[in-house]
Amino acid sequence: MLEFNHKPVLLDESINGLNINPDGIYVDGTLGGAGHSKVIASLLSNKGLLIGIDRDLDALEAAKNNLKQYQNVKYIHGNHDDIKKILNNLGIGHVNGILLDLGVSSFQLDEKSRGFSYIGENELDMRMDKTQELTAKIVVNSYSEERLSNIIYEYGEERFSKNIAKNICKFREEKQIETTAELVKIIENSIPKAKQKDRHPAKRTFQAIRIEVNDELRPLYNTVRDSIDCLKSGGRLCIITFHSLEDRAVKQAYIDAAR
Repeated sequence: MLEFNHKPVLLDESINGLNINPDGIYVDGTLGGAGHSKVIASLLSNKGLLIGIDRDLDALEAAKNNLKQYQNVKYIHGNHDDIKKILNNLGIGHVNGILLDLGVSSFQLDEKSRGFSYIGENELDMRMDKTQELTAKIVVNSYSEERLSNIIYEYGEERFSKNIAKNICKFREEKQIETTAELVKIIENSIPKAKQKDRHPAKRTFQAIRIEVNDELRPLYNTVRDSIDCLKSGGRLCIITFHSLEDRAVKQAYIDAAR
């Protein structure tokens, strides 16, 4: 069993926001190591139900272990973007609350084989769902220079995206980019040293490639709208975002739904 030490962010705020009904039905659409879900499950009665969804099979296994004392939990290997379909397959129309903790988990960053981190020399992977085909290695070695530049600029908000994309393509003319360390070196050589003081130079590019590999942003607006549709009257939706692009999509969906 892999150790999954995800420290839940904004735990008290999320639980308070969900306003748990002990007999209610709740969805944790980003189950992870069950940090949030363990508290939710502890507040449910035997009539209540917790549905945990995650794309990461390792996360699901860890969550099952962390929640083994609770019998009223259903575990789903899937994507929160498909929440309507998942609930429909379970024969559930509407739920009392939904939690989405967006982004990558501390476990995924720490597990070297996953390639999410720009620290160290790891395989270029970045898949949240290891059963999918698209990896970071495929993105950096097969996408055109223009496409790479657009992704790094749009998803990473990286001002030196053109330089980075150009140097990625130049490097791969000689050999395939295999590791995170190789990619970091390319990025470092693409950004002026004077602009590398405030943050790690690879942070924005790694974020952009991770978002592309896992298709994190494109469906997010519709996911929020679908989640709202899945709520009972008076139900609560809590979403934790970690960067401006996620924040923008969620807020726009909230604004449009409020109208």
